[in-house]
Amino acid sequence: MDQAPLRALLSVGAVLASVMGVAACVTQEEDTTYTWLQTKVPVMQDRHTVHLSRPAFTAEAESELSAVCGIECQSLLSRPDVAELEKLLSYETVYENGTRTLTAVSLQSPGPAWDEPMLNVSARPRHRRELYGPDSRFTIADSQYSTNYPFSTTVKVSSGCSGILLSPKHVLTAAHCIHDGRDYVKGAKKLRVGFLKLRSRRQAGGKGARERGGRRRGEKRGQRREEAQRAKKRSRRSVPPQRPSFQWTRVKRTQIPTGWFKDVSQEVALDYDYALLELKRPQKQRFMDLGIVPSVKKLPAGRIHFSGFDDDRPGQLVYRFCSVSDESNDLLYQYCDAVPGSSGSGVYIRLKEPGKKKWKRKIIAVFSGHKWVDVNGVQQDYNVAVRITPEKYAQICHWIHGDSNVCRST
Repeated sequence: MDQAPLRALLSVGAVLASVMGVAACVTQEEDTTYTWLQTKVPVMQDRHTVHLSRPAFTAEAESELSAVCGIECQSLLSRPDVAELEKLLSYETVYENGTRTLTAVSLQSPGPAWDEPMLNVSARPRHRRELYGPDSRFTIADSQYSTNYPFSTTVKVSSGCSGILLSPKHVLTAAHCIHDGRDYVKGAKKLRVGFLKLRSRRQAGGKGARERGGRRRGEKRGQRREEAQRAKKRSRRSVPPQRPSFQWTRVKRTQIPTGWFKDVSQEVALDYDYALLELKRPQKQRFMDLGIVPSVKKLPAGRIHFSGFDDDRPGQLVYRFCSVSDESNDLLYQYCDAVPGSSGSGVYIRLKEPGKKKWKRKIIAVFSGHKWVDVNGVQQDYNVAVRITPEKYAQICHWIHGDSNVCRST
């Protein structure tokens, strides 16, 4: 799509005002609606760990998954009990040297009704997805924004997906970017994560830049100063704006819930399309926290946001926002424009912190991508995101800290 008409219609200021989540006209009665709720989460503990054979790393990465059980299909299934949840939330760990382990877990209740569904989902007819009109994605080309929060939390995964920085050393992404349900993808053997960063002045200028201002034999001081000023003016006119580039770091460890594996879960595999990557080197930049919301559609505007590195815009950070069309306890259906490459992006919203006037962004889902799902016996296509539930929150927290007791509530 030609971007010129879009730029003519939407100023950069208007787009960034939406990105930064400017809150307007929030009445006192609506204040609680805009607040992050404190949610109790179960405590996860490791039962035992066994060593497995090394993965083959032969799977091909898939940009789309077909014939998965979606919201309507899952509404006909019984909700898993605690024992089944423990089986689905057990996890595999793959290390950078190729070794692999399987860890069984146990869940402990933080209080009554923690495993009750957040939503009452019932099967109902859906309209077939319509073709999108004008491309509603925005390329964040200005390095002033692309290398600063919240856009700086978005990363590129070397297997061809996106992800989001969850701690100084952890990135959340989609499981299908690492594993196809049966084996790890080829690119997962030497996985890397790329961060968009500006090159330092020393890297950009180098030694040659300092030599240009050096003194030449027989040259007068005043003449040299005038020539330096003229050269500086020419340089300002001719040198293009500095563009950020990827700085890559290796992945030390990858963790995936066994609920994603096809031999463990058939119907609900899509619910567990997420993975955590531990980096070899911690990052100094700001990260984004996890959050839980009972219902996205009931929030004001019901709008979600996410950024990623879409394949059709190489090397560019692409941002989008849209409203949620439907939701279940584990999935979000939405119509955000997206193409392969954006899978694994962190889906976030912005609400007020309890008892404070400060607004905060939190990740509430992982963008899984374009999926074909069963709707009343007919295959239809939607864009799907996997929600962060209390159980998944406990698991991801356990992966990061080694002890989910440190985050028993959001």
